[in-house]
Amino acid sequence: MRKFSRVKSSEIGHTPGTLHGIETEVDAEIELIQFNENFVEKKTVEDFSLELLEADYVNWINITGIHDVELVKEVGKSIDLHPLTLEDITNTRQRPKKEEFEDYIITILDMLSYQGEYIQSEQVSLILLENTVITFQEARGDDFNPVRVRIEENKGQIRKKKADYLFYALLDSIVDNYFHILERNEEVLEELDDLVVAAKTGPDTLETIQDLKQEVVFLRKTIWPLNTIFGNLYRVESPLVKKETDYYLRDVYDHIGQLMDEIDVSRDMLSSMLDIYLSNKSNKMNEVMQFLTVISTIFIPLTFIAGVYGMNFAYMPELEHELAYPAVMFLMLVIAVIQLIYFKRKKWF
Repeated sequence: MRKFSRVKSSEIGHTPGTLHGIETEVDAEIELIQFNENFVEKKTVEDFSLELLEADYVNWINITGIHDVELVKEVGKSIDLHPLTLEDITNTRQRPKKEEFEDYIITILDMLSYQGEYIQSEQVSLILLENTVITFQEARGDDFNPVRVRIEENKGQIRKKKADYLFYALLDSIVDNYFHILERNEEVLEELDDLVVAAKTGPDTLETIQDLKQEVVFLRKTIWPLNTIFGNLYRVESPLVKKETDYYLRDVYDHIGQLMDEIDVSRDMLSSMLDIYLSNKSNKMNEVMQFLTVISTIFIPLTFIAGVYGMNFAYMPELEHELAYPAVMFLMLVIAVIQLIYFKRKKWF
């Protein structure tokens, strides 16, 4: 059975701006990567402070462990984040969103990954500052390794660009991983579709179809809000996002449209697959009923003959004949064979 999981959300009903973490045994971690065209440095730091941010470099601070409320508060106080922004970061039930403030832009979305048969959803918050990008994650492990490799090995143009391009690259990495999730989903769909069409389904087929439907609904719920987010993001009028970066963000927006098209196709396939499955079940039941009807029809005249000769009449001359029993058995056999031949010619079975 395919299932979904995510880190448990914080409690609801608190005063707006209240931060509430979750209990976990994972320690919070701060990873700092600083780079420009000629320099790159990656290190883990103990505490966050503005002194870590170098104006001559692009700074990427990746914070793992939003359960550490004090750490989130410290970061928010240092860079003057709005209290509701901090609440959104720690609230893992937060709907994907984008908000623009005077000094920063925040984007919150879900990062998906397969854990065996489970799709795990983890909330990620990305904050774009003048020369800094700060990312907040729930747990270790992310989709950002391709970006790290490009930075460390100076691949592409990421080291030549500013923080807004890094912001785009991280968002693009998350969206690209959605394609991997959908590809795996489509492989399962195609295999199941072949089995359903060939009527080679097993007893758990209906449960598998239902699980896949839930998965597609989950993916659509996760990806659909990104239409609005990236539709607004590449049109944003902010000094933090350069015009040339708008084109890259527009490309991500196009990818979201492609993802939604694939989700719609998967949903249509599942609906069609369910119809075919139910039709196959109905046809199989009809075949069984047809076979039983033929058997019943054959035995109707035989039962009549047996019923007649089972009556206790005093005068039934043929009962005294020595060949009466085999003659009646032969007559029953002939009637049954004639009926079978007739049904066969009519293609009733």
